[in-house]
Amino acid sequence: MNNTIKIALTVVLGLLLNACSLVSQQPTGASVAIDQETELALPLPADLGYSLMASQLISATWQDDTQQLPVQVEVTPDKVILAGFSSWGTRILSLQYQNQTIETQVLSGLGATLPQPEQVLFNLMLTLWPAEAWAQPLQIIGWHLVDTDNSRTVFDDNQQAIIQIDYQAEPGTHKTASNIVFKHLTQGYTITIQTLNSTIVDNPSKS
Repeated sequence: MNNTIKIALTVVLGLLLNACSLVSQQPTGASVAIDQETELALPLPADLGYSLMASQLISATWQDDTQQLPVQVEVTPDKVILAGFSSWGTRILSLQYQNQTIETQVLSGLGATLPQPEQVLFNLMLTLWPAEAWAQPLQIIGWHLVDTDNSRTVFDDNQQAIIQIDYQAEPGTHKTASNIVFKHLTQGYTITIQTLNSTIVDNPSKS
């Protein structure tokens, strides 16, 4: 685990903001790097099964360090849009996933201290997209997941548990109704996703 998982909401960020501008990064395609050798394809936005707009607070803990990132999320059948902000409201990262392409922006000078937008997207999709949407992408790399009523565990090709996700919402409510705790068991970090407000709309059925 390196410093890119940490979220910079510090005085250093304040000193940089006046001099920084948003710079585009190269699109990475509809996949994310889950380790140095493995790319994992992402499900389509429509595979979520509904549309979502949400304000969330992501808290990342690594060893004794905890940092927070306010995030705005929009999911529609054709795209996912993410935006991350500083504690005083300045947009410091953004991502759009559409047409099998991921486009990202990170505030210039903060690439080494902010989480990669693709990793924020991966965490979001792995927590919310249904198991059937992940079955084929995971199968391609030999991984699989197991769901219970309030948890999800991802296993690698050696049958080792890699990621544990715990849903704290009451039975019968949406997963975002309470905190979601994402633990990477091998890299040793924990992400807590708190949904501050959300709007959920069923997608129209295809005729």
